[in-house]
Amino acid sequence: MGSLGQLVLMRLRVLWRQPEVFFWTFIFPIVTTLVLGLAFRNESLSPVRVAVTDGPGAPALLARLEGTPELEAQVLDAAEARRMLARGRVSLVLVPGDLSPEALVDPSQPEGRTARLLVSQALARAPDAPRLEAVKTTPVSEPGNRYIDFLIPGLLGMSLMSSSLWALAVPLVSMRGGKLLKRLAGTPMSRSHFFLAFLLGRTVFAVLEVAFFCAFARWLFGVPMFGSYFALLGVGLLGAMCFASLALLVSIRARNEESVGGLVNLVSMPMMFLSGVFFASENFPGWMQPLIRALPLTALNDSLRSIMLEGTSLMTLGMPMAVLAAWTVLPMVAALRWFRWV
Repeated sequence: MGSLGQLVLMRLRVLWRQPEVFFWTFIFPIVTTLVLGLAFRNESLSPVRVAVTDGPGAPALLARLEGTPELEAQVLDAAEARRMLARGRVSLVLVPGDLSPEALVDPSQPEGRTARLLVSQALARAPDAPRLEAVKTTPVSEPGNRYIDFLIPGLLGMSLMSSSLWALAVPLVSMRGGKLLKRLAGTPMSRSHFFLAFLLGRTVFAVLEVAFFCAFARWLFGVPMFGSYFALLGVGLLGAMCFASLALLVSIRARNEESVGGLVNLVSMPMMFLSGVFFASENFPGWMQPLIRALPLTALNDSLRSIMLEGTSLMTLGMPMAVLAAWTVLPMVAALRWFRWV
């Protein structure tokens, strides 16, 4: 075998000794295909959700709509019905009237037109029903139910996760590889202060991160904020601390700077698909939901969306906050217990 063959054989042996190369080349595409296949599997269409505002005539309208299997109707007060329409939870709001009902639809919602046709057909079955064109349709467009409104909180959560993992795990592994951690361990430096400095620096950067996302989302896309900015900041800081703890844990396992990138991706990539960054996590089958709900990025994204788009207070986010707290404390304790300085 010539020199070229020996060099090629050497490269193949180097690749064989790096299992992360085989993982990202062969295993990761298969896993990604399976996960996305579960999220976007073919299913029968679910009923179109419609709200009827409470008042005189609402029970009669509800009785007519309940005879249509393609519709799922419920009676709500006017304010709640409009809020549900603005959040995309219902496709149409039907307001009873003296002569004919009024249909409130959001033109940005794809199911709005379908809902109007189904409602008109359901009402037309009654002998004294108004004509199809007599049902007044009023376009209602409010921020909060667009895809960009759904996307921004997910991107903020993903950004907090990625920046925390990369900003802590990579420098720690690099410092260990350069023997800097070993030198620092031999100084009078408090080891707790060393980790605290990393976490406090991450906190300051997270504040800037949350402020930047809120500013550009508001100015460029008009993304609303129905909740408290302080609540959003508190959730963002807890999320940053959570993934900082995971970064410390990753830095223990990484042997060198080449492997830390693969471990960070191994931690973050599944959550990017499962935790509702680009599409709702409810797309996955029911048997996966307990696992998805236990992921820290799911809890972070759900909390950010609830505050921004629903106006939810921190007091009502008990379960997501508990999940984030658990993912903050447990990895931190494990990382401090088994952290390697050399």
